[in-house]
Amino acid sequence: MTDPLLPELLDLALEAARRAGELLRDGRPADLGVAATKSSPIDVVTEMDIAAEKLITGFLAEHRPDDGFLGEEGASTAGTSGVRWVIDPLDGTVNYLYGLPTWAVSIAAERDGATVVGVVAAPMRRETYRAVLGGGAYADDKPLRCRPAPPLDQALVSTGFNYVAAVRTHQADVAQRLIPRLRDIRRSGSAAVDLCDVAAGRLDGYYERGLNAWDLAAGDLIAREAGALTGGRPGQAPSYDLAVAASPGVFEPLQALLEEFGAWHD
Repeated sequence: MTDPLLPELLDLALEAARRAGELLRDGRPADLGVAATKSSPIDVVTEMDIAAEKLITGFLAEHRPDDGFLGEEGASTAGTSGVRWVIDPLDGTVNYLYGLPTWAVSIAAERDGATVVGVVAAPMRRETYRAVLGGGAYADDKPLRCRPAPPLDQALVSTGFNYVAAVRTHQADVAQRLIPRLRDIRRSGSAAVDLCDVAAGRLDGYYERGLNAWDLAAGDLIAREAGALTGGRPGQAPSYDLAVAASPGVFEPLQALLEEFGAWHD
């Protein structure tokens, strides 16, 4: 890392994610309930989502008061420094609500619109994934590399489903057409964890429609720095329409099938 700003941003992201992860792991009330809903009655927010975002933004603002923020639970400030933090304080909220272990804290730092630092803390796995643009990807201190590409029919691919019923129905149709062409499909419930699993070689690929910037900013950088390819529709960057990440050799045929099956629309 030759840019002196990047180690500072990485250290801050790691510490903010550690603190938020500990809050979420150790502070989860036994009677945790839904504090609000978003796109549908099953797209939920808990009091812990809100508390974790306040912790993260407060910590980062204390150290870098001129930076901007974009957070899932409402943090939105422009800032004046050219740096913006993109935060999902609890990716996998429904898993967390039910006591399932697959959830994470996702924090990315953008500079002048490009993601330069990504951190995903998965406390129940006891792992923290990190990447700096051009500096590789790591799980704690272990370098990450995506898997060598198998033939598509031997690829293990993960996906996610939207909380709006009409969207989810089409996504199920796409998955039904895709399953016979793959080894199998998984659904973890956390986009950030899925992207890190591609980086770690635990999945050959991942795709999803309906992700926001905070869902994928950190994980997308981690996957790319581990050697994966990422994108959206052919020739496009990952977006709300479609996000795809996979080992080279799996990415293009998977992306082509998703285009053919209309995975990018409802």
